[in-house]
Amino acid sequence: MKNRLRELRAMRRWSQADLADRLDVSRQTVYAIETGRYDPSLPLAFKIATVFGEPIEDLFFPDKYTDCTP
Repeated sequence: MKNRLRELRAMRRWSQADLADRLDVSRQTVYAIETGRYDPSLPLAFKIATVFGEPIEDLFFPDKYTDCTP
């Protein structure tokens, strides 16, 4: 899953540690989410959305969209 965390964090001039403190997770967790190595749980995704003041769907999106039309 791709995301905009790094971009939004950089716009606020927050380090990974700053964001981790706001989310109550480790810096390593922030790094793993930013690099797509870890998909956050739904509660954590909501917390991230709240911290950035953005809807979840504006923060996270699939690597590749699939066509679901019949």
